[in-house]
Amino acid sequence: MTIKLVVVGKTEEKYLCEGIDIYRARLEHYCRFEMVTIPALKGARSLSKEQLKDREAELILKNLSATDECILLDERGKEFTSSSWAQHLEQKFAHSSRNIVFVIGGSMGFGKKVYERADGMMSLSRMTFSHQMVRLIFLEQLYRAFTIIEGEPYHHE
Repeated sequence: MTIKLVVVGKTEEKYLCEGIDIYRARLEHYCRFEMVTIPALKGARSLSKEQLKDREAELILKNLSATDECILLDERGKEFTSSSWAQHLEQKFAHSSRNIVFVIGGSMGFGKKVYERADGMMSLSRMTFSHQMVRLIFLEQLYRAFTIIEGEPYHHE
């Protein structure tokens, strides 16, 4: 099983890039992990919000296979504690051979076709974070889940 993170647009802030690189390297010890960055659309300012989301949706869907489990990081998704997220992830690894693709959309959110394709949605918080910051927060929580599963001392309750 591979875990893939698909994101729209390049991460611009150096501190976020550095954090993302740290957690990507740490994840290699626990799973096959891949991160795909879909370039920001050229001429996006001339598009309506719906046109932008629809075009991004086409690019997101090209990064999914028919057998992938697609989970959107979305404010309306299911919330987990770090421990319950680790249990949820452990069950997926134990009972499924499907690759899991997590998707972080662009700043305007997801197009209708992406919602239709999704197998589920999860939320990292009731608070709103920039779509670039969510990348780092998600990777840290994914790493934390694996350390909880392995019984390592990274997480404290």
